[in-house]
Amino acid sequence: MATTLFTQNTIACIWDFDKTLIPEYMQSPLFRRYGIDEANFWAETNGLIEQYRRRGYHLAGELGYLNHLLTYTLAGPLAGLNNKILFDCGADIKFYPGLPEFFDRAKAFVQEKPEYQKHDISLEHYVVSTGIAQMVRGSAIAKHIDGVWACEFIENPLQPGFLKQNEMAFEAASEIAQIGMVIDNTGKTRAIFEINKGTNKNPAIDVNSKMQSEDRRIPLQNMIYIADGPSDVPSFAVVKGGGGRAYAVYNPEKPEEFAQNDRLLQSGRIHGYGPADYRETSSTTQWLRMHLHQICDRIVNDREAAVALKATRPPRHLTATPAEQAAKRAAKGPQQASFLE
Repeated sequence: MATTLFTQNTIACIWDFDKTLIPEYMQSPLFRRYGIDEANFWAETNGLIEQYRRRGYHLAGELGYLNHLLTYTLAGPLAGLNNKILFDCGADIKFYPGLPEFFDRAKAFVQEKPEYQKHDISLEHYVVSTGIAQMVRGSAIAKHIDGVWACEFIENPLQPGFLKQNEMAFEAASEIAQIGMVIDNTGKTRAIFEINKGTNKNPAIDVNSKMQSEDRRIPLQNMIYIADGPSDVPSFAVVKGGGGRAYAVYNPEKPEEFAQNDRLLQSGRIHGYGPADYRETSSTTQWLRMHLHQICDRIVNDREAAVALKATRPPRHLTATPAEQAAKRAAKGPQQASFLE
């Protein structure tokens, strides 16, 4: 029997991380732990593309900082860096006001009306970041989110001939040595479609599989994408183009970020913007709550319209019952009723 794969009563808030949920880069606690000059590291990273170009190499932007972290590890300044240290450094990440409490509060927004509860509407939070996944997983928001797409490192890479070995050598001194996953600004759009199709919930569904819109787990129109600036324009465009919401945030202490968001609004890239303040009374919280309710209302209307369309009326008696006849006479008024009797 043919049936749709998902009920499409789930909403997703998809979050950028750096400068959206936190005021600094997530790597800052790592650099402080090792005593590394952060400004110098990023200056070197920004110079890699040009330096390698002069040597005849082409370097993808997001690979630059990941490769430079590996170089720092191999060269000594970050010696011994492994995924556990990255995870532990995540605990030192400082978030904007109202976080992580906002994540649970937002999930309650979609339960605030009886009709939302009737249709089992739920909200999921996802982080899609060019940062480091292990640091997100070690941070204070980890237990409040439903999934992470970010960059990852591999420790102790498998050596040639490993397919012929029955047992792998155990190395206690783990250290990051290879890049396992890269998420760049266009790669974020792939993550959005994985959430859209439900690949993250059902591995049997490939992100490149052709799927009808009614079979996708979370329609784009059920999404809100929240980020801080121009680098997220591809993701803003995907979600906004599919009927979802695009919202930008700025650091209230930086007027240039406010101006940047206003340009995004004026150019039609986003639906709105506000301060990176997630406390209960902030304008950002109010905007997100209002638009979550609007999405909930549409889900309710769509589902009830579908029931009305697909559920046929039961058969009725061709001849009115005595009770129906009495009701009809009463509706015609006393004079008409006496005339007909």
